[in-house]
Amino acid sequence: MSVEIIGMITAAPGSEVDQPTGAAVDPTFITRMAQAHETAGFDRALIGYFSNGPEGSLVSSHVAAATQRLGILLAYRPGVIAAPLAARQLATLDQFSRGRVALNVVSGGNDADLRRDGDFLDHDARYTRTDEYLDALKRIWTADSPVDFDGAHYRFEQASPAVRTWQKPHIPIYFSGASDAAIDVAARHADTYMLWGEPLDAVESLVNRVRTAAQRYGRKPRFSISFRPIVADTEEQAWARADDVLRQVKATRASLGLRAEAPENVGSQRLLAAAQRGDVVDERLWMGVAKATGARWNSTALVGTAEQVAQALGRYYALGVDTFLIRGFDPLGDTIRYGESLIPAIRRHTAELDRQRAPQAA
Repeated sequence: MSVEIIGMITAAPGSEVDQPTGAAVDPTFITRMAQAHETAGFDRALIGYFSNGPEGSLVSSHVAAATQRLGILLAYRPGVIAAPLAARQLATLDQFSRGRVALNVVSGGNDADLRRDGDFLDHDARYTRTDEYLDALKRIWTADSPVDFDGAHYRFEQASPAVRTWQKPHIPIYFSGASDAAIDVAARHADTYMLWGEPLDAVESLVNRVRTAAQRYGRKPRFSISFRPIVADTEEQAWARADDVLRQVKATRASLGLRAEAPENVGSQRLLAAAQRGDVVDERLWMGVAKATGARWNSTALVGTAEQVAQALGRYYALGVDTFLIRGFDPLGDTIRYGESLIPAIRRHTAELDRQRAPQAA
């Protein structure tokens, strides 16, 4: 398997340890982050969806213009933009970037966040809508003539397929969600299914569950997993950095009056359940920030030297996970650091695992 490594670009400096206090959009910072990802050897960078932040497709266009080969994983929420317009918007971005766009479909896991954008559907209805939305996008992207569509959530007539995607048959779909409703949609549409950083046994179980569901539709998705690696020259230094990150996260949250509330989405619930097993699981999977924040996003870390973290990722690779989304608590600094040590170590280690497997496959 060829390993894919994804980072993340935000529109302004800041993370859990250092909440942004300046303008919401910092074009210079976006350019620096994009070029740092490209220099570091990332294959793609995630552009997140935030109901209180900059619009992702425009940030993605800036990233595409600032780089030559870096792929873009655009987080996109169905229900905000009508499907025919979305199809043209995304195909245009794919053309501008010469096929560097992939779509991270986010149905939404927090009711209050969704309502900021005028979305009041309940959990299962959101996934029904997502299923229909992706059907509509794919039909427009692959059509040879205008498209009619009549569904429960979307209805349109003679939608134009004139704006073609650069990639064929269409822009790749990345998808996440661990509920039954989410997995059924993922089985039908996901080219890559995305998991947060859970323990090995939980990941193996979920991977098998998605594989089984996808087989019913004759599909074989790839699998991605997300971590917040904390690396240093020695293991002792790495754990000291982890302690410092947790101290800063707690101080920042206290200054903002934030408390860890029970999450609504199943993915966060799974992370918190894993955190009950201990602060450290599977030798170096650290749950400290997940516990402190209520695990509302990918917040688990692998802690150690670059070689140790690469070996830990290799255990997930052996389960069939071949895409790693890695982002740090020091966004720009960690991006550079990963390029210097972690990304080369990941590529060496997974290549060695492939070599070891080759005789067995033969």
